[in-house]
Amino acid sequence: MPDRRETAVRHVHYPFTAVVGHDDLKLALILNAVSPRSGGVLVRGEKGTAKSTIVRALAALLPPVAVVAGCRFSCDPAAPDPDCPDGPHDTEGPHTLVRPARLAELPVGASEDRLAGSLDLERALTEGVKAFDPGLLAAAHRGVLYVDEVNLLHDHLVDLLLDAAALGVCYVERDTVSVRHAARFLLVGTMNPEEGELRPQLLDRFGLTVEVVASRDPAERAEVIRRRLAFEDDPEGFTRRWRKDEEALAARIAEARAGLGRVVLPDAALHVIATVCAGFGVDGMRADLVTAHAAVAHAAWRGGTRVTGDDIRQAARLALPHRRRRDPFDAPGLDENELDELLRDAASALEEEPDLDPDPDTGSGPSGEGPDAEPGSPADGSHDGTHDDTHDGARDDAHDGARDGAASPGPARAQDDEPRQGPEPDQEARDAGTGPAPRDEAAPAPGRPTPPAGEPYRVRALTVPGLGAGAPGRRSRARTTHGRVAGARAPSGRLGSPHLTATLRAAAPYQRERGRTGPGLIVRPGDLREAVREGREGNLVLFVVDASGSMAARRRMGAVKGAVLSLLLDAYQRRDKVGLVTFRGAGAELVLPPTSSVEAGAARLRELPTGGRTPLAAGLRRAARVVRAERLRDPARRPLLVVVTDGRATAGTDADVRRAASTLKDVAAVVVDCETGPVRLGLATRLAALLGGEAVGLDHLAAGGLRDLVRERRKVA
Repeated sequence: MPDRRETAVRHVHYPFTAVVGHDDLKLALILNAVSPRSGGVLVRGEKGTAKSTIVRALAALLPPVAVVAGCRFSCDPAAPDPDCPDGPHDTEGPHTLVRPARLAELPVGASEDRLAGSLDLERALTEGVKAFDPGLLAAAHRGVLYVDEVNLLHDHLVDLLLDAAALGVCYVERDTVSVRHAARFLLVGTMNPEEGELRPQLLDRFGLTVEVVASRDPAERAEVIRRRLAFEDDPEGFTRRWRKDEEALAARIAEARAGLGRVVLPDAALHVIATVCAGFGVDGMRADLVTAHAAVAHAAWRGGTRVTGDDIRQAARLALPHRRRRDPFDAPGLDENELDELLRDAASALEEEPDLDPDPDTGSGPSGEGPDAEPGSPADGSHDGTHDDTHDGARDDAHDGARDGAASPGPARAQDDEPRQGPEPDQEARDAGTGPAPRDEAAPAPGRPTPPAGEPYRVRALTVPGLGAGAPGRRSRARTTHGRVAGARAPSGRLGSPHLTATLRAAAPYQRERGRTGPGLIVRPGDLREAVREGREGNLVLFVVDASGSMAARRRMGAVKGAVLSLLLDAYQRRDKVGLVTFRGAGAELVLPPTSSVEAGAARLRELPTGGRTPLAAGLRRAARVVRAERLRDPARRPLLVVVTDGRATAGTDADVRRAASTLKDVAAVVVDCETGPVRLGLATRLAALLGGEAVGLDHLAAGGLRDLVRERRKVA
């Protein structure tokens, strides 16, 4: 069939083979390039580790694709999609276009319309026809769909694209449009775990995952800088120097794709895969299927014809780590010694089945590559190390100060000093009405050994009163870009989500006046209406935790940590940002700057030292400064203050506490009362009144009455 080549100026990307190191990431991407049935790749790592650079470079290695000329859905001329919205296609004659595989990028702020496609509103309003405007899933068909910062995408968008990746089909049922089109692509997502995790259910939908970190070897880091500077000085010249390696790797990927159908997966290998997945206790069967597909792809990549034990090992290393999370605060990981033991046990049970021996003709390196790997490929050590993603450095630097305030390796040390007062009696003795004489705890000496946190439990929903307009989430009511349609309005600026019915109603009465004589509808700018949607927003949940001597008793602090851990778990599920302020000894400190990574909050909580005096006013002042800073950085996100204390203040005066509380009067607040014992002073209740919030007993945090207490609050942020 005749064809013609597409010629276009393409942006010069950093070469894949020039990236130093990251062997596991290279291997995972290559396995998906060989077999997209491996399920995509999730790349986790700190900023500046070449995540975006290496993903963008992958598209250049994929074989060119032949498409039907003029088809917006990239149909294959040899087997056009019978359901293609642009079909049926006439494949006779010069209607074939050969073009490079595309890389479609899904930005964080994309809408569902942009991802899946929707009604072509312009044609509907001006021509009176129902036409479909395809989205990014159509553009990515037979190419790569890259989602940077996938953990910051709204959950419904992640669900939509993962469903399309799993089925290979995109279904659109909206705005009077009913469309089905093919959507088979290599899905790659990148994320910085400091900015928040994906839910375990969504993690499981990615086939493979890789952790990337920057090298600590000065020689490797120097090589990264050397290559990056050379690329920035002369991108085209640098790319030419690596062209031979790029072409060799692309040829090897094409050869592996062609040989994929010849790879045999014996029953013994299936038994080993099932044994390994069962041994690690993963949920469901997706892990087994992904491991099998990745093992087959690895066998084809190394040039083998049968899946071996090493193929299974390499596939399991990439397919299982993120599926072992049982708790949202667990970090993905895999014990390779345990993996080797399971592989040995499975092989022993099969009496050393010969099908699982390494292929003697191809050999096996650290990643399963044969000895004859092309230069520049992951098998060739001459171009390996770690590469700093300088290409994306400007973007990362710009985001550092404006985005989630991810936690630094150690807590902030700035403190509010309070005047030293008299001694504080032993709290447990005071609660019981007996015990030793009071002792001086004014000195902020090293904290006592940290008691373990109690088991987390399900807490009632804490919400901010009123109607906000913050980031999409699941906590408080808000005007959002997603959710149910609550009405329509004339746009105050740029048109957001159009409300088609309301627009048509606004234009309909004026058609005769406007001289309409044929089909279609004459619409003026003043007729346009946008949808007003009501959903849920994520909030800034700022925990202010009393870690002083009055809270230091092991039993009580364990319960307090269990309560805060439960609230952190709730914040994780509701897609909030969280921050953690603690006060003890001489002042208060911001242990966790506001971030979407509740895992960091849980880690800081577990390490929290206790002891010393109770500078309550300092804790409130520190919280007020954090709230002010976050309002400047993220003004649409409303704060919710959760103060965990028994209400005692042994450093500073009552006037100090009142002044500090007055700076937080416009912030929705809940005080978790940790006072115990037969005699209670009600200090936490008085603090809640000063803050304009409600006091909730620690033992009532999971009780049904808490929701009613929160709803009765009349304070509007």
